[in-house]
Amino acid sequence: MRHLLRRAAFYAVALWVAVTLNFVIPRLSPGNPAQAMLARLHGKASPQAIHALEILFGVNTHASLWEQYVQYLGNLLHGDLGVSVTYLPTPVSQVITRDLFWTLTLVGVTLVISFVIGTLLGALVAWRHGSALDSILPPMFTFLSAIPYFWVALIFLYVFGFTLGWFPIYGGYDADTTTPGMNLDFIVSALQHAVLPAFTIIIGSIAGWILGMRNTMITTLAEDYVLMAEAKGLPERRIMLTYAARNAILPNITSFALSLGFVVSGALLTEIVFSYPGIGYALLQAVENHDYSLIEGIFLLIVIAVLAANFLADLAYVVLDPRVRHERGR
Repeated sequence: MRHLLRRAAFYAVALWVAVTLNFVIPRLSPGNPAQAMLARLHGKASPQAIHALEILFGVNTHASLWEQYVQYLGNLLHGDLGVSVTYLPTPVSQVITRDLFWTLTLVGVTLVISFVIGTLLGALVAWRHGSALDSILPPMFTFLSAIPYFWVALIFLYVFGFTLGWFPIYGGYDADTTTPGMNLDFIVSALQHAVLPAFTIIIGSIAGWILGMRNTMITTLAEDYVLMAEAKGLPERRIMLTYAARNAILPNITSFALSLGFVVSGALLTEIVFSYPGIGYALLQAVENHDYSLIEGIFLLIVIAVLAANFLADLAYVVLDPRVRHERGR
């Protein structure tokens, strides 16, 4: 209990620091949302109208930075993330909710798939260390991961989308023939549009999981408790999964937790190449339009997700490693 309280206090302080930086950093850039909106519309407005827009977008230049900060914290406590300039007059919360669905579906599912497949392959390659599988699989995936994944996305887009016509080349679903909702036509269309972005992300990330698990497990296989298990004549499968892989997977669990936290930030370049709706693409548009409210809302979501993922990683360590339970129980 004491350990959980300490960790909770740490995460609370980290959240406050992140929220403060989230408020300050966008305001260090030149311009503000009201000016960006007027420039985009090529319009002119009176000082009073500009001031009203600045208040609407949460950048009241007539108030001090401290007063704006207090107002910002108050709005956060009431769940008010402001109004988006990019999608005016849509509230930021609605924009995030809409785009988060696409990002979680695409990046979340592909992350889990690449983690599971990569970890299992890494454990198998380490167990067969020195075999033909160990000589072929890691170098092959390392070569693929060395290619920038936006190039892989462009290749997939040209070959399988443009040339062969097997998959759609842009968007999250066919807006002309389907209506978003829990109906079969929309689900099939969304899956077809997600295939190429999903394969791009999996190919670009699976090598890291394979190499991380392989290298850690090779070291673990030389530990005394694994050698003792082999000396006792325990089944090979039990030694690999229960004794070796269970301990070797701990660093991958930490990496997975951090990656899980960053899932909400989306795969920016992949979303741009495929014109795929998501948080990453929305963040790019927010930066281009000086959309403070949307930038702050997205970064706040990312911070909360990363902190929550780290806390879950702490809990996973306690469950998977008895030594951690012993140390923290003192």
